Amino acid sequence: MTWKLAVHRLQWATHELKRIHRLSVANACVKSQKHGRGFLQKSEFSVRLVNVSPFQKTAEEGKRKHLRQSLLLLLINGATERALPPPAVSDATRHREAAQVMASSDDSEGSLTPVDFIQLQKYMEYSSLRVKDVIKEFQPGGRHAQHSFGEGVDAAGFRLFLKTYLEGDDFSDDFCRRLFHYFQHVEQEGNTKSTLPKKGRVFLRDVSCYFSVLEEGQPREKLEFTFKLYDKDMNGVLDSSEVDRIITQMMRAANYLGWDVTELRPVLKDMMTAIDADSSGTVTLEEWVKGGMNNVPLLVLLGLKVPEKDGQHIWRMKDFKKPTYCGVCQNMLLGLRKQGLSCTCCKYTVHSQCANKNPEPCASTFVKSKKSIGVKAHDWIRADCKSSKCQICHKKIKNLAGRRCVWCEEVVSVVYVVVYADIHLLYIYRFFFVFKRHDECLLSGSPSCDCGPLKDHILPPWAIYSVSKEEDTSLLNVTPDGQVLQIAPVPNAHPLLVFVNPKSGGKQGEKVLRKFQYMLNPRQVYNLSNGGPGPGLQLLRNLRDYRILVCGGDGTVGWLLDAIDKVDLQVPPAVAVLPLGTGNDMARCLRWGGGYEGSDLREILKEIEASKIIPLDRWSIQVIPDDPQEAGDPVPYKIINNYFSIGVDASIAHRFHSMREKHPQRFNSRMKNKLRYFEFATSETISASCKRLKECLMIECCGKALDFGNTALEGIAVLNIPSMHGGSNLWGESKKPEGAPEVEPSEVITDPELLKLVSQDMSDKRLEVVGLEGAIEMGQIYTGLKSAGHRLAQTSQITIRTIKALPMQIDGEPWMQPPCTIYITHKNQANMLMAAATKPSSFFHHK
Repeated sequence: MTWKLAVHRLQWATHELKRIHRLSVANACVKSQKHGRGFLQKSEFSVRLVNVSPFQKTAEEGKRKHLRQSLLLLLINGATERALPPPAVSDATRHREAAQVMASSDDSEGSLTPVDFIQLQKYMEYSSLRVKDVIKEFQPGGRHAQHSFGEGVDAAGFRLFLKTYLEGDDFSDDFCRRLFHYFQHVEQEGNTKSTLPKKGRVFLRDVSCYFSVLEEGQPREKLEFTFKLYDKDMNGVLDSSEVDRIITQMMRAANYLGWDVTELRPVLKDMMTAIDADSSGTVTLEEWVKGGMNNVPLLVLLGLKVPEKDGQHIWRMKDFKKPTYCGVCQNMLLGLRKQGLSCTCCKYTVHSQCANKNPEPCASTFVKSKKSIGVKAHDWIRADCKSSKCQICHKKIKNLAGRRCVWCEEVVSVVYVVVYADIHLLYIYRFFFVFKRHDECLLSGSPSCDCGPLKDHILPPWAIYSVSKEEDTSLLNVTPDGQVLQIAPVPNAHPLLVFVNPKSGGKQGEKVLRKFQYMLNPRQVYNLSNGGPGPGLQLLRNLRDYRILVCGGDGTVGWLLDAIDKVDLQVPPAVAVLPLGTGNDMARCLRWGGGYEGSDLREILKEIEASKIIPLDRWSIQVIPDDPQEAGDPVPYKIINNYFSIGVDASIAHRFHSMREKHPQRFNSRMKNKLRYFEFATSETISASCKRLKECLMIECCGKALDFGNTALEGIAVLNIPSMHGGSNLWGESKKPEGAPEVEPSEVITDPELLKLVSQDMSDKRLEVVGLEGAIEMGQIYTGLKSAGHRLAQTSQITIRTIKALPMQIDGEPWMQPPCTIYITHKNQANMLMAAATKPSSFFHHK
């Protein structure tokens, strides 16, 4: 079998299979051709053949079987004829022909590759614009209206739309072409194609509808936007064909998000049937929004992340790696990816089509009456407890499921009678069963819940209660459904208030947020993207003995400390740090590590219990330009928590920051960021843009002018903590000779001999001033080849005057500052939690 014939056969098979299981089998041909082979290896098909196998009985079972047999025959032929040489053509010709064949296949189907879709999501993640605002620019009267032709735009207008919406222009022409061609194929019910405005154009409303599903936002807003998008005559009514087009775009987005659209489409069709109760064939805006807001799978697709009322599940599509059963119909969740919906808070699991069938409610997060305050009741939910032991009868649960308390995690058994049948489809077994609850285990035992192993951290629901609006007129803690909440004291516990920045550390923040919402009460876990730290601090402001865990980088820590200042709490809580950023200098100094690597969060909670409180100095910084009219970058912060610097390191950081602002998608991982930073440091070494820095500034420490000596310096760092640049200790360790007297505390120390004996302390109300010779010296200190920079002073107050524009940074946030005068004074101290000391395993443990 020649490679060309293999490609053509695979095109036919893939065309049919993609409609069912969204595969890209033909990519294996391109992979083979790129490696210069004229045959298809078995290893290239093993995974894809598993994907081909159906796990649900449908009317097309016979057709699928025929397709599987065709692919197996093709695989056998490819394996037995591997000695067959490829056609006698050059590599360039073969690659070009393969690309043409694949392009024709993709063109005929209007599909995106998974790589294209991931790239599109990355661009959207870093965009600050909303599609509903961008589309107005292309409508009559907008500044880009000349690119619109009726309802459509041409290729040039489509590229401009992408450039405007995604706030960038570095995507390739090939990427734009594939996206443009994708939107030319608007699927209608029955797999028919709609008529385009004109050849070579796309419907802008289809593009906008598709993007609105993927972007961040509230489901209700998205439903209203998509409805108005297709309501051309503005009469508030859509006919069934227009609603079908909305659903089609949602299906296409769900398809590339990994959903099983064969399950989702019937759910949406049922919704449409329920909406159009009078069979008029039209839908009003009110009917459309009401139907959508009552459809759980659609809400999950549209990005519902915050429940509107207590007891409502926070669903998300999930991949299950072991046999899992639906909590509603009790059948197994079948499929290879995204088999069903799982609640983030209680792990209750259902089929997509079962989510609308009145599943058991989620755990209550507060009590509705003051009478229930302090009543420590279990909250049982159905869970997969196979191979666990019942906490009451202590027998192993050999059946398929049981009951688990959300708060203390006690498990009780539920007995099942299991009957199974082997349907022998790639050795997958399906179980059919009837269950009967074991009531004596559920009702016996202790009725009191102690919140289990995490009782010191959990804010239990019986400590959060609802009051009337007359009792709490401040209305600071109001739930989406109008409940006003207050907190009662929790004896013998230190509830943990968790703040998570989901944008820190790539996707780590989102995973950490979900894990804490499951382990703790969701009422004590806050997404900083939804209103910042304020709501959480207000909820617990009257609670005296609690802790805070902030999950993010140094900027997130500073954000939280500023918010604590603004709330003006009587007893400021102690703050621990889970490092998710790139530098994480604060977390390093507090022994929380240089970056979270996916370890068990329960172990981190144990470390928080064993941690101790230390005060952290915080410093006010005031920057006064010599010429107020001279344009400069805004000063990022008014408070210094970690460090302030001028010169070479700020120049590197400024270039890094400018490039990240321009191309954020290139800086989406910790390793990429470090490599990019190294690149800028290398170029700075060559250019030496900050040499002769001593001639451009003057520093006074408590009114005493600082002498820089004869050393050629390119940077000045003012340190509050012993970590900078992601783990560098620029001040270094101080070794006091035996018998040497203690250095007397002083407002300012500049004597070089005394400075050798002075140690850093983040609680001593002192700053350390260090000089840097250049980027090479920074690298030497980071790698341990040099112990420290040049110690210049230790002081309690600093004044800096500059005579030219210089790069500066505060806590890793850089800016370019025109000539100015800078005043740095002590502001206050924040309570921080320092982890117990651990023995480092290697050099890389710190870095």
